Amino acid sequence: QVQLVESGGGLVQAGGSLRLSCAASGRIFSNYAVGWFRQAPGKVRDFVAAITWSGSTTYYSDSVKGRFTISRDNAKNMVYLQMNGLKPEETAVYYCAARDTSSTIGIYDRGRYAYWGQGTQVTVSS
Repeated sequence: QVQLVESGGGLVQAGGSLRLSCAASGRIFSNYAVGWFRQAPGKVRDFVAAITWSGSTTYYSDSVKGRFTISRDNAKNMVYLQMNGLKPEETAVYYCAARDTSSTIGIYDRGRYAYWGQGTQVTVSS
């Protein structure tokens, strides 16, 4: 089992920045790819970004590419999502999720993630 706890959400004005953190405990977290997803009210949970176990490769949705940066520190069992240029439509609950494999097949697919945190609310005001 891997336990994930997100933090860093809050209220920010449009164009502002937030840094989300995901703290992991349990199984060998450093072996697995980790992703961030977000879910707005009444909408499906969408892929935002992911990072391989080594941190050497990152993946982003087209909507956040160039504005968001995912990173990880395996020594600290932490994953981060730096979000710049936030938009009101990005208001959502942001979730950290971990795979139970080092494979990157299906890394954009929320169904391929075995462990999820409880989420942190991000609200972007206009």
